Amino acid sequence: MPASQPLNVTAFIDRQPLSAFQVTIVVLCFLIVAVDGFDTAAIGFIAPAIRAEWQLTPAQLAPLFGAGLGGLMAGAFLFGPLADRFGRKGVLVLSVLFFGAASLASAWSNDLWTLVLLRFLTGLGLGGAMPNAITLTSEFCPDKRRSFLVTTMFCGFTLGSAFGGLASAGLIDAFGWRSVLVAGGVLPLLLAVALVWMLPESVRYLMMTGKSRERIVATLQKIAPHEDLRSATFAVSEQRATTSPVRHLFRAELLRGTLLFWLTFFMSLLVIYLLSSWLPTLLRSTGHSLRTAALVTTMFQVGGTVGAIALGWLMDRINPHYVLASSYSLAAVCIAAVGSFASEPVAAGIAVFLAGFCISGSQVGANALSASFYPTDCRATGVSWANGVGRIGSVVGSMGGATMLSMGLGMPALFVLVGIPALIAGVSMFSLGVVRRERVAGRLAV
Repeated sequence: MPASQPLNVTAFIDRQPLSAFQVTIVVLCFLIVAVDGFDTAAIGFIAPAIRAEWQLTPAQLAPLFGAGLGGLMAGAFLFGPLADRFGRKGVLVLSVLFFGAASLASAWSNDLWTLVLLRFLTGLGLGGAMPNAITLTSEFCPDKRRSFLVTTMFCGFTLGSAFGGLASAGLIDAFGWRSVLVAGGVLPLLLAVALVWMLPESVRYLMMTGKSRERIVATLQKIAPHEDLRSATFAVSEQRATTSPVRHLFRAELLRGTLLFWLTFFMSLLVIYLLSSWLPTLLRSTGHSLRTAALVTTMFQVGGTVGAIALGWLMDRINPHYVLASSYSLAAVCIAAVGSFASEPVAAGIAVFLAGFCISGSQVGANALSASFYPTDCRATGVSWANGVGRIGSVVGSMGGATMLSMGLGMPALFVLVGIPALIAGVSMFSLGVVRRERVAGRLAV
């Protein structure tokens, strides 16, 4: 490649076929969110054993769940700006090491409040790992396949959570509840070693920060082994932030998009956590057995996994904003249908599957879309802070179910009410599509 023709790194990655090197990055990030899912779900599986051993009431056990959510929120707000300052790889490896060590330490807790503190610290690392895995995956994927690859990678979280349930059942019976926390600590610590050796730093970040040209060439050569980049020069289209990356989220061209993403994430995670936390209780109140309620609720997670992959595929082929706007809006209809069919197991299962397909699948798609919305200098911060605001919604959703039940509404009315935030998320995504269209039109006019 002649030195007189500067190479645009983003365009170079976009025009290459997907390489084994990029697939390796997707797999590594898949494993990160899988151990993230395992550890996040672990506390729910071991809570009954902890309660029995320490003779706790449900009210005493509540801070244990809240600590994890609080840590996830704080980690999302903290580690995103650090990744934009010091690099994606280093902060990602640090996050995985941090939550692995905290989970391992949790296994030796002798009282509730020690465990609460360590679960907060575990959540802190978890909150930093997921958004940065999304960011790094996005920056290595070609544009025409980015949404599908990011959403597929994110399915590791659901599968990790499911594996956590299966593994916990066997581990608790054989070795006690502490063994689940040991597994949740050892797995990420082993993975962190592999990440140090196998995970590359983002080429876009290296370009923006003016890092070693040799590192850039070596990484790009793995993406395109057939290209001769020894004499290539590189075009720098973005400059490193000189102020806090958080401030960049509120630049004039990003402000409306940032607020719309925050609204979407808040409403979306509010619904997801409300349904995940309270759906079994609501189904039980209609006379279903515990087994039936559990099976129907499981369809929510299954639908979310299928929806993430399907919507990611669609987002690469149709305007992604309108794909998500339609899916979120349809989620409101499906959630309302759950209330109408709650007494019929098969119909309720189908409605719950479709609700998970639309709302959980859309949330994964929104993560992928947020990574493509922000420029390199604040991309990790943008994705992380949107997730942090979403975590506030998850807390509201987890707690809001009790308030809604106390209102004495019938099932149809109750689920219509639950569907309203999903509709708001749909309107927000549609509005974001309008904002981005205006932004592109403004650039073309210039």
